Order: sequence, then structure tokens, then C-alpha cells
Amino acid sequence: MLPHDLQHLSSLVIEIADRELPPRFNCRRGERKSDGSLVTEADLVVQQALSATLKQHWPGIALLGEEMSRPQQQAALQHTADGVWCIDPLDGTSNFAIGVPYYAVSVALVQDGVPRLAVVYDPNRRECFRAAQGHGAWLNDERLLPAHPTASLRESLALVDFKRLPEALAGRLAASPPYKSQRSFGAVALDWCWLAAGRCHVYLHGRQKLWDYAAGYLVLHEAGGQALTLEGEDVFTLALTPRSAAAALDPKLFEQWKACLEIPGG
Repeated sequence: MLPHDLQHLSSLVIEIADRELPPRFNCRRGERKSDGSLVTEADLVVQQALSATLKQHWPGIALLGEEMSRPQQQAALQHTADGVWCIDPLDGTSNFAIGVPYYAVSVALVQDGVPRLAVVYDPNRRECFRAAQGHGAWLNDERLLPAHPTASLRESLALVDFKRLPEALAGRLAASPPYKSQRSFGAVALDWCWLAAGRCHVYLHGRQKLWDYAAGYLVLHEAGGQALTLEGEDVFTLALTPRSAAAALDPKLFEQWKACLEIPGG
């Protein structure tokens, strides 16, 4: 895939999101999946539209969507010779359903086990984050560049999802915060992108799935940011097993964040 494919992909994602999401915003009807997460009509309609459109424009590439069944997801990972689309049709479903304007559509193309293209679109703000491996990341038409040095972890704003962290780590951060302030907004793909755009300084999440982070991970990486799991491994892996993620845009700040979290090699 070449960078011009990214512009084409962005246009398709924007068209579908702008058509399908606004009429369904703040519609509280939905069902609970087996893992307890919420699924709404919007999730299903957008996934169906994205799947049909991607198959039409890029036939032969497998599809892995959040709203597919587990057997379907596992089957998709067995047919990745030409790549696989990782789709989260509505990242931040709980926010969307109750009228909180922090949600997005997330699409990533993974080839040879590596993210190649990424689009994360926020229709509420009309912000399209996108990236192509080796070619950079953008917010709409503005290039996302590496961060200016952040003074210290103590002065940082952190995005931290406490609910999914190991209990001991969550307790330590809550009792003695190493940063200036903390937020949790509830949409993983946008969290990665807001970090890439410099809207926060450090990030921590204990359990996110492939479709949650695949696109945002590439956006941050192409913007110059860094990320590891709490075990010191690369966050990205083409597997259904949830991953932890600690990240920062500024490399020096990331070293401080790793040390604070006691990540191996930090």
C-alpha cells in the first residue's frame, strides 16, 4: 500500500461515519455482549458499511472487526497473506450512546504483521487522524511532528484508564500520582491520537484489544512517539489477546514514565 491509498481510505471512512453516526448519536438503546461491553445499532451499521466498502475497493484483504464473532475473528487472522483490515466501527460506544462527544471510527491495515495504514476519524470534531508507515502522521492536513521536550513527569497531564490496570499499580498511582493531572475519556483509538497531537503527555491502559489500538498505535509511532507494554514488549501484535500500553510522545519523558511504572528496561 502506498500513501495515496491513505487519502482514499480516509475519504471512505469519513463518508461512512458522517452518514451513519450523527443520526444515531445519544440513542441509548443497545445490548450487552458476553464480555459486558455495549453494542448499539451504530456499531453494527458502520461495521457492515465499512466491510462492504473495503471489500469493494481492496478485494482479497481479510477483515477483522470488533463486532464479528470470536470464531470469525480467529478465522480472519488465519487469512492474512495479503493483509488484514482491523476495524473498530465505533470506538467509545458507551460515550456515544449516552451523548458524550468522545468517540471515533478506527481502521488500520496490517501487512506482514506490521500496521501500514491507519485512519481514526472523530465526526463530532471533524478531525481525521491518519498515518502511513514510514511516511508520517497527520491531523486533517496538518503534519504531526515530534513533541517539544516536556519538562518532567511531575508537570505532565496523563491519560490513565485505572479500571483495567493491575490492582497494585492502580493503587500506587492513585495514592501517589507522579504526574500533575490525570484524565480518562473512554475511547482508546482517540486516546492514542490525542497523545500523538500533544493533547496529553503520557498514556497508560491495562487491557486493550487489537482493533482498539492498531490504528492509534501507528499514528503515535509515525508522530515520533514511543510505547511498550507493562512487561516491556512492543505493544503491537497481530493477535486477539488484549495488551497493556504505556506511551509518550516525548522520548525523554517516556524514559521517566517507564522508570515510574517499573517497566523492564526502563
